[in-house]
Amino acid sequence: MTITALVARHQGRVVVVDVAWGVALTLAGVASAVVGTAADSGHLGVTWVVTAAVGVWGLRLSLHIHRRSHSGEDPRYEAMLGGPLAEVGMGVAVRKVFLVQGAAVCLVALPLTIGAVTDVAWWPLVYVGLALWAVGLFFESVGDAQLAAYRAKPRDQRPPVIDTGLWRYTRHPNYFGDACVWWGLWLAAALANGWVVGLATVVAPAAMTYFLVWATGAKLLEQTMMQRPAYRDYAARTSMFVPMPPRH
Repeated sequence: MTITALVARHQGRVVVVDVAWGVALTLAGVASAVVGTAADSGHLGVTWVVTAAVGVWGLRLSLHIHRRSHSGEDPRYEAMLGGPLAEVGMGVAVRKVFLVQGAAVCLVALPLTIGAVTDVAWWPLVYVGLALWAVGLFFESVGDAQLAAYRAKPRDQRPPVIDTGLWRYTRHPNYFGDACVWWGLWLAAALANGWVVGLATVVAPAAMTYFLVWATGAKLLEQTMMQRPAYRDYAARTSMFVPMPPRH
């Protein structure tokens, strides 16, 4: 996050922290696996499989965000900071964004860090968790691809909102997929190691879901989107988060 803050100061925008998010959690997974290997926790195969799953998710997400990144600031971060970075200063950005994001990485990575040094107790949960991770990765990657294809069309040749594919069933398939990924990783890396480890780390996927829905994700984005009449109509018939059949 320190490196990301320096990049943000150079570019004059804090939205670069979104690119760092997936990379930071991938590095946390690798560090945990290395520690687990040194401790010889007894299930190194599971530890490295989980680490690979985190890497696939995190690096795909960071690359996707980097590719779609523009030169300006994200309105969500301007609202969070209380103005452009040039006006509020790096001190405010460090306090409100980079320190918070750094702490969030440590919190969300708890299933990886604790799971890497404890033994598997319930093997079926490893497979259930990896299956849920796969479902989440599908929703996130396919949702992102469908949105990119929609945005690639000229404005006069596309509908005012995307309401096809996964977007027909949820207004935020990528955020929903993200939540599934981390609940799946919690099942595979933590709860599979026993109920004590599970209870000690359940705050991680719960916090991730909170971020995605209420803090920096869906709710914050919709404050802007709801200003568009077409989006309000879309929201009236489409579930905000969990995929459901559209309402009439």
